[in-house]
Formats: sequence, structure tokens, C-alpha cells
Amino acid sequence: MTDGEAQQLDASDALAFARERFRLPDGIIYLDGNSLGALPTAAPGALTETAERQWGDDLIASWTRHDWIDWPTRIAARLAPIVGANPSELLIADSTSVCLFKLLAAAVRARPGRHTILTQKHNFPTDLYVAQGVARMLCLRVHAVGPHEVIGAIDHDTAVVMLTHVDYRSAAIHDMRAINRAAHAAGALTLWDLCHSAGALAIDLDGSGCDLAVGCGYKYLNGGPGAPAFLYVAERLQNELTNPIQGWLGHAEPFAFVDDYRPVDGIARFQTGTPPILALAALDAGLATFDGIAMADIEAKSRALSQLFIAEVEARCGGEVQLASARDAMQRGSHVVFAHPNGYAVMQALIARGVIGDFRAPDLMRFGFAPLYNRFADIVRAAEGLADVLTSREWDQPRFMTRAKVT
Repeated sequence: MTDGEAQQLDASDALAFARERFRLPDGIIYLDGNSLGALPTAAPGALTETAERQWGDDLIASWTRHDWIDWPTRIAARLAPIVGANPSELLIADSTSVCLFKLLAAAVRARPGRHTILTQKHNFPTDLYVAQGVARMLCLRVHAVGPHEVIGAIDHDTAVVMLTHVDYRSAAIHDMRAINRAAHAAGALTLWDLCHSAGALAIDLDGSGCDLAVGCGYKYLNGGPGAPAFLYVAERLQNELTNPIQGWLGHAEPFAFVDDYRPVDGIARFQTGTPPILALAALDAGLATFDGIAMADIEAKSRALSQLFIAEVEARCGGEVQLASARDAMQRGSHVVFAHPNGYAVMQALIARGVIGDFRAPDLMRFGFAPLYNRFADIVRAAEGLADVLTSREWDQPRFMTRAKVT
């Protein structure tokens, strides 16, 4: 595809207006929104307003005057149409790892007599580490199987099926509806990690029968580095499950300051400590970038961008790189992975040219597509840049070989 043809696609793109909701550096093609979303134009103002006028002028009165105390549920309501849930089933809280621990421990305790946490081999490491920690603490076992073996491995001893919806390496997608159905038939619960799908794919947590889910706020949701995470608990389970990290804001009367814990009804029982207000202000601005936009349209553009990228890279780079994601767009999330023996150095050389993706060991170059701000012309130019780096062996320099702490 020529640059002119790509620009024509951009001119007819129904989501083109959304790019104006972001501040993107000139001369940069940003294909790493699957790791850290771009800065919403409204975020600096939201932070200034919260810090200077609310915190600065109103001080502690802001907890009531500006409803800070309700921000974890109010901001979660913005997330509801993005993930296909009721607002009353969502809470902004903690980090993904902490949310995962809370829900995983709560779920296995709700299935006494069952001793297995079922997950996938090579799941995102944090998910495996949390599961291993919960298993040691509660004398359970973690059973990790291949991605196509999950449904067959669910049995009478399975307490929870814990999976990442979109694989962080390959972008492979699990069939959420089918796995939920199989787990429920066996009496097990499901817990989904949505970090690589929330904000990029049309998720239907309620309609597909999900029990529990977690996700981060800083990738496709554009909430900023280290943004708070979110958790989802289906309404039918909220008063059955207990928060294993009991804190004062999950209490039925937090300002009664009594000694004994009594959980509040509903999703708020999964709160623990004081909400991070400045971070919530930034996340609120990130979620606002989805206002008025249907997730079906976002998913459709995601697939179009990724299909174009695969076609352009394979046409321009020949056999220099190998596709490490599913070729079928319906089996893939919103990033594409190509393998190269010197993938880290190739990616560093590409970043030096202003095309930003990232690298995952041992040899995978990841390119993420954020439909709210990525353009078709960006995709063609990124493929051109990758081809140039490979053809010229520009990557074969010592400065591109040294691994940074963050890859």
C-alpha cells in the first residue's frame, strides 16, 4: 500500500476525530499503547484541577466537596460500556496484581473442598506468581496447561479458572464464553485478566457469563504510568465473596471506627485503603477518551490496522522476520508480534528512528495498535521503517545491543 492510499483510509476513518483527544509527539509513530497509552490532552488539566484547586484550595474538605470518597465507583462507571458490565459490578482499586490476589483468594475460598487453580502455561508472569502465592498460602495447587487444553483440564477439583483474555506475547485470544460455560458446568469460577484487551476489543463480561475480572488502567485505557487497576465482580457473587485484604474503606461503616470488620454490601467491599486521588484524576481523563465511541468500532479498526501491518511487513521484509501471532484477525488481540533472532536490537534501532514498539524475550518484537489514535498511514510508515532497519542492518551496532532495564 502506498502512503497516499493509507492517507485515504485515514480520511474515511470514522474514528479519526479521536486522535485529537491525545497529545502525541511530532515525528513519532507510537505503536506501544498496549504497554502505556498515550497522554490524553485532558489529563494535565485534570491533574492541575485536582492538585491546585481541590487539594490546594479545599484541602481535606475535598473528600466531601468534590466527592473524592466516591471516585473509585464513579470513575468505574465510565468503564462499564468499555467492558460490557454494569457500573455496580466495577471498582477502580489498587494494582492489577493486588486486584488479582484479592479476587483469586476470594474465589478459591468460595469453593471449599476444591484444591486447583487452573491456568495457562506461559501466562503473564505476575498472574502465575500471584497464583503460586495464593496456592502456597491456602494449601492449593496451580495446574498450568497449554492454551488449547484449558477446557479439557477443568474438573471437579477446579476451584477457579484464571486466564489472561489476550496473551501478552502472541496476542492469542481465549474463547471467553466457551470457557465460562465449561467452568460453570463443573462448578468452578472464572477469573479473567483483561490487561491486553480492555479498551481494544469489544468485551461482554456480563453477556458471556464471567464471574470475576481484573485489568490495568495504563494500557489501552490511557490512564497514565502506574494508573490504578480495576476489578469486576458479577453482581450475583458480590455478597458471597469476601475481600481477603480487609481494610477500612470496605467496611459497612468506615467512619464508625469500630474494632470488628463488617463488609459493606456490593462491590465496595473490595476496597481496602485510601484511593489515590491524583492517579484517579488521570485515569478519569483516560476513560473519557472513549466517550461516544462504540467498542465494536474500536475492535473493527484494531483488526484493520493489524491486518494491514502484517501485510506490509511481510511484503517489505520477506523472510527476515517471522509472524508469531495468529494470522486470523479474529484469533488475535490488538497487537502483532514478529520474531527475529536479534529482535531486541532491531526494535531499538526502530525506536531510534521514531517508530516505538517494544520487545519481549526471547526474540519477540511487539507492535500495539490503539485505534483511538493510531492511523493507517502510521502503519505503512512503520513497516517501511522496519524494512529499512533490516535491509541496512542498521540494528547491528553496539548501542542497540545493550539491554535496558525496561524492554
